[in-house]
Amino acid sequence: MMRRAPVTMMLLIIIALVFGFEVMTNAFESDAAMIHLGAIVPGMLGRGEYWRLIAAMFLHAGYLHWAINSWALYQLGTLYETLFGSPRFALIYFASGICASAASSMYQHGPAVGASGAIFGILGAFIFSIRRSPQYRHQPWTRSLISQLVFWILVNIAIGFSVKFIDNAAHLAGLVTGLLLGFLPHRVPPTPPGDLVVDVASAPPENQP
Repeated sequence: MMRRAPVTMMLLIIIALVFGFEVMTNAFESDAAMIHLGAIVPGMLGRGEYWRLIAAMFLHAGYLHWAINSWALYQLGTLYETLFGSPRFALIYFASGICASAASSMYQHGPAVGASGAIFGILGAFIFSIRRSPQYRHQPWTRSLISQLVFWILVNIAIGFSVKFIDNAAHLAGLVTGLLLGFLPHRVPPTPPGDLVVDVASAPPENQP
């Protein structure tokens, strides 16, 4: 899998190492500690704390938050990167995550962390990337995949609006960014899908992007 999706695997390794540090220091049990490590906070852009836009993407607020985000990233990231290439995946992941972090800082009142804004970006990008792909758009499996993606997007957005501590601003910003970037033209033919199994996981019901 490292050869097929090196960016996804490196992201998962870094996220796991960062979470391991959080566990050893009990960081996720303290808002102050999470803010020190790079959590998103209101007004951070006005203070020039741009590093938080990326740092928060590698932090998580607990075991469940880390596990669900990591599983969703593994499922979506490995498939997208295999189908459309590492440069395209990396661009969409980080652009969506940064936009999600910026939106969270403007609309979220407390410290927020997590990779799900970037994961929502991959969800959104999948839809138009497949629809615009000469190689994949007419494949019989793409209709089922797109239906799964739309279903999980709607479910998670609905949950976000019904549970007050979920950072839906980050989710929506990441999703919109991904949808727009999904329109990027395919400069090179994407690689064959191989035998990957599609099993789209939901984003985490947490107080984080």
